[in-house]
Amino acid sequence: MADGAGLAGDRVMTAGSTARIMVAAAVRALRGEDCADLRNPGAPSRFTGAPEPVRRGAAARAAGRVALTPEQAAEVDAERVARWIVDQYPRRCYPGVVLGSPHGAAVHLAVALGVPWLPAAFETTVHWSGGAVDRPDAALDHGAALAGRLLAGNPDVHVRQVHCPASRGPLSGATVSLLVRWQSLPAAYARFLADRLAPDGPVLLLRDARTWPVYDAGRGHSFQAGSPASGLDPADFDPDSHALRQVLRSVGGDGARWQPPAVSCPRGYAEHGVEPGFELAVRDWAGRRGNGVHRVLVPRPEALSAAVADLYRGWLRRAGKTGDRLVVECGRLLDPWQVVRAGLVPYWCENATRRSVDAAEWWLAGSEPFSSVDVLPESPGMRSPALAGLPQWLAVAAFGRRRRALDRTAARGYPVAAVPTRRATEVLRAQPYDLPAPPPLPAATAVEAFRAGGARQGLVVG
Repeated sequence: MADGAGLAGDRVMTAGSTARIMVAAAVRALRGEDCADLRNPGAPSRFTGAPEPVRRGAAARAAGRVALTPEQAAEVDAERVARWIVDQYPRRCYPGVVLGSPHGAAVHLAVALGVPWLPAAFETTVHWSGGAVDRPDAALDHGAALAGRLLAGNPDVHVRQVHCPASRGPLSGATVSLLVRWQSLPAAYARFLADRLAPDGPVLLLRDARTWPVYDAGRGHSFQAGSPASGLDPADFDPDSHALRQVLRSVGGDGARWQPPAVSCPRGYAEHGVEPGFELAVRDWAGRRGNGVHRVLVPRPEALSAAVADLYRGWLRRAGKTGDRLVVECGRLLDPWQVVRAGLVPYWCENATRRSVDAAEWWLAGSEPFSSVDVLPESPGMRSPALAGLPQWLAVAAFGRRRRALDRTAARGYPVAAVPTRRATEVLRAQPYDLPAPPPLPAATAVEAFRAGGARQGLVVG
């Protein structure tokens, strides 16, 4: 697509998507700012006193209003999105960079290193008039046409479509979710790294290694019914699944209508995987420049969360801090700058599923006790058999020896009401200051910690 053509990056990248929130949080932290100005679609733009929870219907309507029209899919310029991402970062020389799959702990890692975090993909949503949450076959037909328009102007990307009522709720019947994954290093990323990465600065590439059944016709567009982020297994998205019928009933669908397309790749990388071409391009660029590349394969989100939490604890203690106050963040409820300002150890749950919360409990049970544990559960905005109940979140907070806090505002309307992303900032601002912040963590220290302690969590470092 011609330079300057196409939609603006902030118009294309889905508001409230994980990658967009992560970029925003990392940018603010490197500027020395918190996330007070961030909010989810549908949440109030201003608060007086305690924020009121926002119902899923309002959030869905707001998100739908900012989705692209089918005609605008042809105006998406992936290079322009990349340029919009890097242009947000402060203009300075960085000692390294973290790239890859969206993950809250990856952003905390980047902030500890004092480096940017760059996603290997971005999400865009497009209107689906006459859509249905229980018709993945129709979603595929509509999405294939949209992907064709997008790919016509962006030959260097792969489009992964995700139809998942269990994680997107009613929105999956009103919009189509497209994950646009770069198959090479965007020119804007290459210029950014050439201009701002130190000559010997290492590149850390984090890859989500989860797999999922995928339909791929080989035309640059692939499709998956369901998602690992739902907390369910692939078998739970079979037409005769009791869990699927529960989910569909909760969002106004009918399990009898669910007919997913035939799977061409039973164990393809799920939506947040990194395209092989992107990794090869990163390695090629770094090799020509003499920058080292370290790849970290993440088999489960909790593996990276645990490894980064352990890393933070050691980093804080080497700086003379206690490292015994923990904050358990969830989804979009995070604030890396406030975490560093307060000298906290961050543990990030991908979502509010039982699987994510179970993992947090197991890690806490095997860790040295924390004097305080603050928990910020992100409400998914819908009911699902995979979700953790509030008693389980309370059990996580109960690991604190002296302070055990579950945010009441986040819990008030759980699981069907949402609070703004900046709610995390409001909670963490109440934590006592623990300044000065430690000096930036050397990337070599992080890599060695991942090779040692991270290996126990399942991380594979290359």
